[in-house]
Amino acid sequence: MSKRFPRRIAGLTILQTMSIIAILGVVLFLALSLLKREQAPTATFNTLKGEQLTTTSLRGKVVLVNFWATSCGSCIAEMPQMVGTFNKYRERGFEMVAVAMSYDPPQYVQNYAETRQLPFTVALDTNGSNAKAFGDVQLTPTAFLIDKDGNILKRFVGIPDEAGLHKLIEKALST
Repeated sequence: MSKRFPRRIAGLTILQTMSIIAILGVVLFLALSLLKREQAPTATFNTLKGEQLTTTSLRGKVVLVNFWATSCGSCIAEMPQMVGTFNKYRERGFEMVAVAMSYDPPQYVQNYAETRQLPFTVALDTNGSNAKAFGDVQLTPTAFLIDKDGNILKRFVGIPDEAGLHKLIEKALST
């Protein structure tokens, strides 16, 4: 064995030392990945009121962007929960944008929003650009909880657990 390259370093073999370094590297990489949050995409929502709302203009608020359709049974089932969640947190800086999918006829969306008196912003994604910007959303309901800095905190596919959603909203509103 060469004297320039000892077989043991601090009681460990070279292989053990290299394994420890590799594991520490992986742990560091994963920790940094968890700390880095995914930024919400730049998107422009065309509301039923004929206004335009952007993800940039919503900064400073906690926002739930919810992709849905009038033909989606789960979407319709979750709407009372969404109304309750919005009403509970709206005074604290919570905003919600319900984005109707491109295949949803605008008159159906308009009728649903009016007859159910939806209190939050309802937008039409007539060309699918919003769904594409948010990772090519295909399944409904799919929602994104976004913090005040524009970071996506959580993506929900299906009806969110109400207690879990409220816990995340409260935490985001308190920061």
